[in-house]
Amino acid sequence: MSYLRVKRVMDFTLSLIAIIVLFPLFVVIAILIKLDSSGPVFFKQTRVGIRKSHFSMLKFRTMYLGVHENTPTELLVDSDKWITRTGKILRKYSLDELPQLFNIIKGEMSIIGPRPALWNQYDLIAEREIYGANNVPVGLTGWAQINGRDELSVELKAKLDGEYSNNISFLFDLKCFFLSIIVVIKTDGNLEGKEKFEYEKNLNHWRK
Repeated sequence: MSYLRVKRVMDFTLSLIAIIVLFPLFVVIAILIKLDSSGPVFFKQTRVGIRKSHFSMLKFRTMYLGVHENTPTELLVDSDKWITRTGKILRKYSLDELPQLFNIIKGEMSIIGPRPALWNQYDLIAEREIYGANNVPVGLTGWAQINGRDELSVELKAKLDGEYSNNISFLFDLKCFFLSIIVVIKTDGNLEGKEKFEYEKNLNHWRK
């Protein structure tokens, strides 16, 4: 049996257990979101999965109503204007990503893999194609996430995703899983809105 088949069984089992264990947390987060601002608890966004297929990725809603669903966060220069108070906490510790456990149950995602690109992030999708990173299941967290996250350029992110894709294994997944916990706790590489915009502008200027 190939590792990808074993990986799918592990993804399903672990995600189901996580949903059951974390259900009280889901309820608390849902209540806080509803108390903080009007709108739905969950947010759906079209993302790119394995072999460039499209699917609706779930998140807890962290922004006020009125933000275009296909706008990358880094383009929201005045992020404080759009992100709710509860949303800032959820995003800081990546708790807004927890509903993607349901995407994993459905087989649209994996626990470990390249983070799903927005359908209109053509530059990232094209770069991943060069490294073969579009041919593995996308993930809740991944190799690029623990090696810089928002601080990475598109090219470096795609290269790291390619490294994962070409060396995918149980031990590599295990390494990514535990390092992801450390990164989330330390909130490493988590940039928002104007902060991320300015970082990428300075990075591009330095590269020239």
